[in-house]
Amino acid sequence: MLLALAIIFILILINALYVAAEFATVGARRSRIRQLSAAGNPFAKRLLTVLEDSKRLDEYIAVCQIGITLSSLVLGAYGQAALAVRLTPIFENLGRMQSVAAQSSAAVAVLIGLTMLQMVLGELVPKSIALQYPNRTALLTALPMQWSLVAFKWFNKILNGSGIAILKLLGIEQTSHIHIHSPEEIEMLIAESREGGFLDAAEHERLRNALKLNLRTVKQLMVPRTRVAFIDVNTTIPQAIEIVKNSPFTRLPVYSGNTDTIVGLLHTKDLAIAYIGESQIDSLRSVMRPVIHVSEGAKADRLIAMLREHRTHQAIVVDEFGGIAGLVTLEDILAEILGETADEFKAGEAQAERLPDGSVRVPGHLRLDEASELLGSPLRGDTETISGLITHHLGHIPKEGDRVVINGLEFQIERVDSRAITSLVVKKINSIGVRSGKE
Repeated sequence: MLLALAIIFILILINALYVAAEFATVGARRSRIRQLSAAGNPFAKRLLTVLEDSKRLDEYIAVCQIGITLSSLVLGAYGQAALAVRLTPIFENLGRMQSVAAQSSAAVAVLIGLTMLQMVLGELVPKSIALQYPNRTALLTALPMQWSLVAFKWFNKILNGSGIAILKLLGIEQTSHIHIHSPEEIEMLIAESREGGFLDAAEHERLRNALKLNLRTVKQLMVPRTRVAFIDVNTTIPQAIEIVKNSPFTRLPVYSGNTDTIVGLLHTKDLAIAYIGESQIDSLRSVMRPVIHVSEGAKADRLIAMLREHRTHQAIVVDEFGGIAGLVTLEDILAEILGETADEFKAGEAQAERLPDGSVRVPGHLRLDEASELLGSPLRGDTETISGLITHHLGHIPKEGDRVVINGLEFQIERVDSRAITSLVVKKINSIGVRSGKE
């Protein structure tokens, strides 16, 4: 009896081995396995050859399925043969059953007991361990799986060939077991890591921002034209020195005639070096750098490629009509990921802040998607910023004190600069409508 129980336990362990190998191998991080392989881990080297070859991974998973099926069948057959015979007399004595009824009852009891043991010890427990520790489990099962690949190679070819033939008959294309995560799935994984305590709030936010970077357009990242400091190409050097001295910016677009005709970019360092040095400079043209132009609809990843290609940190943004829409820099891209920063010369951008009465002060340049997340209410429109949305709803040039209600939120204009809203105070209300004018 003890020998029979020991064999049953071994068969359950074999089933657990294949279950753990299957779930762990699919969930293992290839980057981590690649690191361990480079460090000389022999099991990682074996596993890496499987993970980096979709065909071999398919074979690996198929062998796991063969092992699970065979161990389950052998367990059921052996359990019936070894245990049901021994339990039959017990059912005959306790229940005063006839021989046939006792045999049937013993068979059912063995089936239920083995099924429960196999489900718990052979399926649920190894699956949970493999999902929680996929890399470690995949490495521990790599060697026995290599043996299984050799032992079941012929059987695996027959089964795989039959499966592929059936899929073709059904018109279904065979796919690899490698799971390629979509950006949405990656964002969910990041959120789960944050909830599990593996990422703090700042790390979570940076990863989310980096993931969404390819969805951002240049128009969403740029400094708008009204906030760009330009300099005329005909400005004299002494005048340029004075402008640079009073400006917080290190790079100034140089225009000729009007600000829609940008002819170059003045870097204050170039001007200072030329002015202090022995060489004589008679105009800005001799010290200004060439500048690239980019469409306001271009994506951020394309912008990065352009900046890298031209070995520059900034580009002039052109709107759909060919006019200058603004200026975008590498710093704007970094700010999208890391958040706004300030230096000793330039003040940081105004940030949203919660006021004591429960309302929220937001800058006018805040993007609609950011405002929606911050205020907990969807804000949509044809504009990019909250300032543009409010101006659209007002229907006239905004004035300080104007109010507008959108989706249960009341926006009161706090400050206006050059006809653009720079600051608003937002509070939740129940009614929906539009009110204009000071109160």
